[in-house]
Amino acid sequence: MATLKFTEDHEWIAIDGDIGTVGISDYAQGQLGDVVYVEVPEAGTSFNKGDEAAVVESVKAASEVYAPADGKIVETNKDLEDNPGTVNSDAQSAGWFYKIKFNNAADIDGLMDENAYMVYVAELN
Repeated sequence: MATLKFTEDHEWIAIDGDIGTVGISDYAQGQLGDVVYVEVPEAGTSFNKGDEAAVVESVKAASEVYAPADGKIVETNKDLEDNPGTVNSDAQSAGWFYKIKFNNAADIDGLMDENAYMVYVAELN
């Protein structure tokens, strides 16, 4: 079973060994409103922690999706290009953006678990 972590930038990452599946949190999609466009990275692209890895645009705003760890993209969710609304309907499952193979699993040690993230989000309102 994957371990779920969250960033302060509202990305979620489901960790399974040295692979992480990344998307935006349900809170983030709610703040964005109706998602109309998603740009995912190409498989094989490498990112450093904090790099802009994907873009999501809504009727309200455009937002970057950052890499939560150093690594290489091993798979992307190309379905989002044709069906960006999946991010609204299922942000933390079918609405995933990409899978990244970690260079250093320690990069994710400082991320929040779901309970800590819920407290973090509650403090934003």
